[in-house]
Amino acid sequence: MEDKKNPRPVEESSQIPNITLLVLLGLIAALLYVGWQYLKEDSISDNELTNAGNDSIAVIDNNRESPVVAETSSDEDEKEAENKESEDKKSNDKEEGTKAKKDKKLDSKNKESVKPQTEKKDTPKASELSLTKGETITHVVQAGETFFGIANRYNLKWQSLQKLNPTVNPEGIKVGVTKLKVKVLKVHVVGSGDVLRVVAQKYGVPKALIMQANKKTRDITEKGEKLIIPLK
Repeated sequence: MEDKKNPRPVEESSQIPNITLLVLLGLIAALLYVGWQYLKEDSISDNELTNAGNDSIAVIDNNRESPVVAETSSDEDEKEAENKESEDKKSNDKEEGTKAKKDKKLDSKNKESVKPQTEKKDTPKASELSLTKGETITHVVQAGETFFGIANRYNLKWQSLQKLNPTVNPEGIKVGVTKLKVKVLKVHVVGSGDVLRVVAQKYGVPKALIMQANKKTRDITEKGEKLIIPLK
């Protein structure tokens, strides 16, 4: 009686194993698919790594070559710079040598030009050539005068005065006795308006020399006065 009231569910027990089997098969298929995809990705990554390795080697080689080229180019630049410096130095040396030679020549020329200037007379005394022109006057020796002082008064060298008076002993002149021949430019008779400045301009002789030859201390002249114009 009890068996008839509570029968077993036959259909449900028979369906459970089928479902689990299908689930297991699906899981297995999914795992196989995932594994195949993983293996495929690994193979692709290996190929990429090998290609990347080859590229990196090529880059390294290129990088190795570039420093060598840079070094050779820098060496060539340094050599060119050294050659240029040596050429510049040679040219500078040549220029300095030529400049030194020119300076030496200029110095020698300047020295030669200076020599005649040193040989010129220190004082503006009359030369021997000027003794051939002008007038000759006679000077009587006065008190306090010397042979050299008389020559200086008339702007003459004592040698020129000695040449004009060869028989006179310069150390033996006597006051009021010894008469000396003196060469002068002119004996000027003062006219109206003939001040010393005007007379000096007329003969081209400094006013100081005219005052010295005539023993004047002031710029004063008198009409009819005789002024000795010395040689210059």
